[in-house]
Amino acid sequence: MKIGFIGLPKSGKTTLFNVLTGSSAEVSAFSTVKAGPNLAAVKIGDERVEKLAEIYNPKRKVYPTIDIVDLAGVSEGDGKADAFSGDLMKLARNCEALAIVLRNFRTDWQGEPEPLLDLSRIEQELLLADLIIAEKRLEKIEANSRKGNVAPAQKVEESALRLIAEALNKSRPAREVDLDPNQELAIRCFQFLTRKPAIVILNSGEDRYGKNPGVLSGISQRYPAIEFAGQFELELSRLDEMSAQAFMEDMGIRESARDRLTGLAYETLGYISFFTVGEDEVRAWNIRRGATALEAAAAIHTDLARGFIAAECFHYDDLMAAGSDKAVRGNGHFKLVGRDYPVRDGDILSIRFNVSKTA
Repeated sequence: MKIGFIGLPKSGKTTLFNVLTGSSAEVSAFSTVKAGPNLAAVKIGDERVEKLAEIYNPKRKVYPTIDIVDLAGVSEGDGKADAFSGDLMKLARNCEALAIVLRNFRTDWQGEPEPLLDLSRIEQELLLADLIIAEKRLEKIEANSRKGNVAPAQKVEESALRLIAEALNKSRPAREVDLDPNQELAIRCFQFLTRKPAIVILNSGEDRYGKNPGVLSGISQRYPAIEFAGQFELELSRLDEMSAQAFMEDMGIRESARDRLTGLAYETLGYISFFTVGEDEVRAWNIRRGATALEAAAAIHTDLARGFIAAECFHYDDLMAAGSDKAVRGNGHFKLVGRDYPVRDGDILSIRFNVSKTA
């Protein structure tokens, strides 16, 4: 799972990146030319891993992660310039979701924040970037059509692109366009930014945190939203656990920024966790809700998917109630499932596969 952080310059993206990842990426008060994006992985906490480790006493515990990409700030006109076609925006297009960071703190050089206006500006830049791609591709298809070189698959692509271009011209994001499965497949390679799931992070100053119901309500009409006090939480990250907890309680912050973001990301992207267990390792894996046992096997290793025979399956809740996997097998909650089985959050899987099929 990879989330790209975008926002206007100096909205606090890198500060939040440091809070969430424990990194020390350079933060500058004024515009600078960055050599590239900041990249880091955030561990997703799951107390079920700890509980499973108590039963299996493994050599190691492994948690799933979210990759965070801190991209350069979006400026007006970027959709028309190189920023959206260069390396940074290629990274954004390769992200599964976008986190739009909005400034909600005052500075001497920026003045008072206007987060809803900033959101509209960012949306327009993303719409424009997608429209340029759609129109350029349509121009190429039309040129091929005049030469009589349009294949049936390209006609499907053209129909999807025209629907998307029409929506974008009306300031509607591509994610609001209903496409059939063939159209969806035909345009997947373009990785339209406005078709990606998006969340909004309201980055508030300490004096404004928790006092923005109107702003959050306005954002929530279009996106899942969460509020952080970025600079304050960066300072918290430098304190010992007891002191940090006391300051969090004073601010009304119940969970760490990391737990709040990963929770919202899981919900927005529709992810769940399944587990593999044993003496060597207890590991949590993240997959999309509705994924099959075959897809879960592929998440572990492609060889398991290629040679898939079946999956031994029981649920975390049943294990906790029974006390051991032997007891689960004895009380009827253990089952053998096929490749099309829809994996549930909390399933514990062991993949049976034929090694000869992987050769």
